[in-house]
Amino acid sequence: MQPDTGTRAATAPRKPLRDVRGFWRVLLAVVAPLPMLGMGLHYVFSPVDGGESFEATVAAYAAHEQLAGLIRWFGLPFLVGLIPATFAVAWVARRGAPRLATAGALLALLGDLAGFPLTRGGDDLAYLTVTRGFDVATMAKIQSALEDDPVQLVAGLLFIVGIVIGLLLLGLALWRSGAAPAWMGIVLAAGGFTHPFMPGHVASGIGLLVAAVGFAGASVALLRMRDDEFDLPPARPAARA
Repeated sequence: MQPDTGTRAATAPRKPLRDVRGFWRVLLAVVAPLPMLGMGLHYVFSPVDGGESFEATVAAYAAHEQLAGLIRWFGLPFLVGLIPATFAVAWVARRGAPRLATAGALLALLGDLAGFPLTRGGDDLAYLTVTRGFDVATMAKIQSALEDDPVQLVAGLLFIVGIVIGLLLLGLALWRSGAAPAWMGIVLAAGGFTHPFMPGHVASGIGLLVAAVGFAGASVALLRMRDDEFDLPPARPAARA
């Protein structure tokens, strides 16, 4: 009698799925403080305050062209990493403070998703004006038009709410959850909330560096926890009848 190969194949043990929870846990821990660290350094070393006119920004960048080109790279971790960093804090705090973590994550992520693709900062236009030799008056009109654009106004408002209120709630959630040292949650809340109100680019940058220390609270919690605390293990979907 020939062996029933179909039955044998059906009952043969499956190869276990690879467990990558540790990879994602450590990756989030590494990413968490980098966005605010990068943007904090961007502000600290900027040759001009954020509220200056377009013409003043162009003049400052022209006088410090190499520095202006360098600090642009400090902003990349902010643009690329703020969403996963926000997710890292929410994921760590969600069990101990589910409502605060949910509210903070919703506001912060909404602000990020609206602000990053829809707003166009004057810093980039000023840098391109200097390096490409564009007409300052014309580029200033473009910047003014962008600032008056309703879509940009709404996106900018959502972004500010996400940074100020969203990070405030996430910091409080991290503090209340007990997943990280309480002071790290407090500095996250304070750094995000006070950043727009700090006088001058150095003080604003220091506020973001303080927030970066708070985000590192999520890193501490993620590195301390076991994979089973981080997420459920991998599992194959149940076979359909």
